[in-house]
Order: sequence, then C-alpha cells, then structure tokens
Amino acid sequence: MRKLVVLGGGYGGMRVIERVLSHQLNDISITLVDRLPYHGLKTEYYALAAGTVSDRDIRVDFPEGIDYIYGQVTDIDTTDKMVLLASGEKVPYDDLVIGLGCEDKYHNVPGAAEFTYSIQTLEESRKTQQAINGLSPGSVVSIVGAGLSGVELASELRESRPDLTVRLFDRGPSVLSFLSNRVSMYVQSWFEEHGVDVINNANITRVDADGLWNHDDLFASDLIVWTAGIQPVAVVRNQGWELDGGGRVKLTPHHHVPEAPDVFIVGDNASLPYAPSGQLAEAQAEQIVQVLLCKWKGVAYPDLPAIKLRGTLGSLGKKAGFGVFMGKQSLTGKVARLLKSGILWKHKVIK
Repeated sequence: MRKLVVLGGGYGGMRVIERVLSHQLNDISITLVDRLPYHGLKTEYYALAAGTVSDRDIRVDFPEGIDYIYGQVTDIDTTDKMVLLASGEKVPYDDLVIGLGCEDKYHNVPGAAEFTYSIQTLEESRKTQQAINGLSPGSVVSIVGAGLSGVELASELRESRPDLTVRLFDRGPSVLSFLSNRVSMYVQSWFEEHGVDVINNANITRVDADGLWNHDDLFASDLIVWTAGIQPVAVVRNQGWELDGGGRVKLTPHHHVPEAPDVFIVGDNASLPYAPSGQLAEAQAEQIVQVLLCKWKGVAYPDLPAIKLRGTLGSLGKKAGFGVFMGKQSLTGKVARLLKSGILWKHKVIK
C-alpha cells in the first residue's frame, strides 16, 4: 500500500484528495494532516471576522474514506520521508503534498505582529470577531492593506457595525488598482459613499497599543487588522529549498521540489506566475493529481499546460461586488455579488 500524505486541508489539499479518491485506487492510502477537523472557506474569513456569518457557515466536512491526523506540522524530513508533528508523532509518507497555506507578512514594521489582529486562519478570524464584537460604539477600526481581503473586510464591517469608524490604509494611489481602473474607481467610490475612510499612498512605519503611524502621523485606533501581505508558513520557508522573492518554493514544471521528487507543493507555498488564491490552488491540484497518477502507473509525466484562471470576484457587503474575468472584462454591482455567492454555494455543495 503506497502512502499519500497531504499536509493541510485547504483548497489545494482538498482538491487533491477529492480527485485521487474519485479514481478508487485500492493500492493507495491517503492521510490528511490538519489542525482542524474540517475545511475552512478562507475566502470568507473576512465575513466571520466582521460578524456577519458563523464559522459553521464557512466550514465544509472533509471527505470520507481517508485517514486523519490532527496536529501541527513542525518539520519535514525528506531523507527518511517523515512528517514531524508538535505532539512528537512521526507520519511516514511515500508521496507528500504540502498545502499548509500562509501567514501574515509584517514587512519588519515594529509592533505589527504584537498589536494587530489577523484573518489568515479560522482561529485567528474568530479572535478578530470576538475583539470587534467587544468594541463600544464610536470605536475606531484600522485595516492595514487594501488588497482583496482588506477591501472585503472593510466593506463587510461597514455594514455589520455602522456605529464604528472604519479606516482602510492603502499603499497605492487607489484601491485594487491591480485589477482594473473601472473596478478600482467603483470600489473607491463605494467606500466614499458608505463612510469608509480610505487613506491612500499609506506607509505604515510603526504599530503600538494606541494606534499606528502612517508615515510620521499617529492614527489612534481601538483595533487594528493586518491584511498587508502574506508569506509561506515558516516550516516550509525553513526547509532549505530554493525560494523566490516572496519566500515561495521554486518547483519543477510538474510541481514537485527539484531535489525531492516525492514532495509536491500546492497553493500559497508554491512559486507560480500568479498571485496566490483558492482558485489557483485548485487548478494546480488538478495538475498534481495528473502527475501522481502517472507516477503510480510508472509512465512518463505529461507536458502540463499553463494554468488559466477564470478571474477574480470580490464583495462589498451583502449587496454589491466587483470582478475581473480573464484579465479583461470588468463587472461591478449586484450581479458580481450574486456570482460570488453562487460560486461559494457551489464550492460548499458540489465536489
């Protein structure tokens, strides 16, 4: 029995497991290692933090027919082909898929790690929700980073807690400028109309218990959420594998570590020519399964095509949204929000 071990039940890990299971291979055992007993829909963690959904609404049960080990991965021994857990347990593998996700990147800003909240994990999003729920009316929430996560959190929080002052600090001249000018202008106007204070051309230089410094100016804040960048988890960064400028592991065209042909990396830890996303992780997982099936059959690996992404969708509260499809066509308003809701529903109920 050949042992396939998957680290992390995120979008990439789940897709690998689902596709391998669909082939009903009697000589392959699958073990999933994760901290939680369910898959969390990370694209919706902003709504959990804002208090508009419960964590049960953004959880999906793991598939049946595999083995589960719940724990924290602390190291990977590619020589003896073992995964080490914080509990001291060692998990042997024949083939390993690493989908451990990412963590916040603080860009060496003093105090950022100590004095800000996060929405990178389900546990951290719960803590952020609890902190926001405890704020008194009139409190100030500052969100650092106006990428997709920051924009969605700011808009959702505006609707769920209209009694709060919400500030969004954007490093660029306008929010989401990397998508399209139409989307950027629409989102910027939405924030203006709904009373979200957007501070463009921001540069956060320090954070402490009283607030944050943008350039040399102090912005007093009762709570600060950091959404200004991500990096692969430390256990992957510290393996000694070759990394790109963002700390992601450089892979072969078949998605495995060059010096470890039995170790595949999916999602946020993989160096790919796209920004990390759940959609990208799932598309990459499809190709990894193709390679694994060839590996197990003892046949040559296929030439894999370039991954093509359908586009990006985001929400502005519960009634508006935005999107860019195939890098060209832009969509704003209610239809974009409905499309995102439909994709979320499909992900929850259709495998």
